[in-house]
Amino acid sequence: MEGKKILLLGFGREGESSYRVIRKLWPEQKIWIADSNPDVMHNSFLQEDHNLELYCGQHYLEALNRVDLILRSPGISVNKLNIPVDRSKITSQTDLFLEAYAHQVTGITGTKGKSTTSSLIAHILTLAGRDTILLGNIGTPAWHFLDRITPQTLVVDELSSHQLEYIHHGPHIALLLNIFEEHLDAYSSYLEYQQAKMKITTTQTSNDFLLYNADDPLITHHLQLSPRHHGTTALPSLIPISMLQRFNTGAFKRNGELVIWTPGRNELVLRDIHNRYLKGEHNLRNILFAVATCWLHGVSEEAILDGLASFKGLAHRMEELGCHHDIFWVNDSIATIPEACIAAMQALPNVDTLILGGFDRGISYELLAGFLVQNPVRTLIFVGAAGQRIGTEVEKRDKTIKTRKKLFYINRFDYLLPLALENTRPGTTCLLSPAASSYDEFRSFEERGFRFRQLITG
Repeated sequence: MEGKKILLLGFGREGESSYRVIRKLWPEQKIWIADSNPDVMHNSFLQEDHNLELYCGQHYLEALNRVDLILRSPGISVNKLNIPVDRSKITSQTDLFLEAYAHQVTGITGTKGKSTTSSLIAHILTLAGRDTILLGNIGTPAWHFLDRITPQTLVVDELSSHQLEYIHHGPHIALLLNIFEEHLDAYSSYLEYQQAKMKITTTQTSNDFLLYNADDPLITHHLQLSPRHHGTTALPSLIPISMLQRFNTGAFKRNGELVIWTPGRNELVLRDIHNRYLKGEHNLRNILFAVATCWLHGVSEEAILDGLASFKGLAHRMEELGCHHDIFWVNDSIATIPEACIAAMQALPNVDTLILGGFDRGISYELLAGFLVQNPVRTLIFVGAAGQRIGTEVEKRDKTIKTRKKLFYINRFDYLLPLALENTRPGTTCLLSPAASSYDEFRSFEERGFRFRQLITG
């Protein structure tokens, strides 16, 4: 980076941390910042920097071909830019961070479950006395911790598809949890999204490890297609994780127990798997991934069990909001795809009212509609454009659905409360698990979850 013309493409949380690190290293180096948000121009500490050139607002892309290096923020899709860009110039915090620290990084990706799995791994490692840092897509940019990392530090890095797109170095231990249809607004095809996810392992070396969901047909398909699988290049050590199959090396469920085999360690059998806050079969798979990772790191059985028993999960992920008006309320705003909504419904008993919908990204709702037709849930509240489409799909599948269930369509999220209060039976559960993005009314699923909590608890 030294002496190069550097452009920061996007100036959100990660872009700002990139700026601060670069400016600390090279106080006089010229930096360009490009962001579609015109308010970036008025950032107070940028006003004092005389070696800075700002391109903000409508014409923010004009600087892309005037620089040597483009440091892209993960929220910006290069595929959607309307001007040609030399992609060899594109890098990112994640790419440069992995170039320096890949041998210390456990990287976690997947359409769903990566925040919970990452947090659980970091929780167990910390309880075991390891110097551990949790960063990445979970909310803290990687460069924020550069001053804290020592050769002994274990880095747990949650990685989104956007962060993986342009990496050239894979993490030493990679976790590939699942691949579902998601983020089609940022990719030209579902296949392109899948390939971005697979970058977490296609950039690994033979000295690395890949823990992968052996029950996910898309993941196993891509691994079988890889030239590495056919012996033309070296594979990382593969550690399958399964709820359905058994392996000589890997982690799986056996007769109600969790069994973990990883290279260099004896078998670990966890018999008491019910002493945990994380509910549902999908979370049991996340636990398998986390335990196998920590066992691979040499953590003791005692520390693993302590970590599982004390980890309470994350906000907006089947978060129990308590009993109000004789109704139990659960906030699962993180559920932005149909599979996540189905998993929450299967994990929670006695759901009487389900709130779905939001921003429509064009993903398929056929699987979810079929599930809802058969599920005993009595009241369905459909929100926004995605809700309208889910409801239409449900009604199309069962013409008599309205004789068995109550269906409501609303165009504002805040309208849900009186409907839920009036139609949810006392002692049952009202679940927000939208199966859709939040970007129609909210900036993030967190903001939607906070609003739901505010509506319920006042």
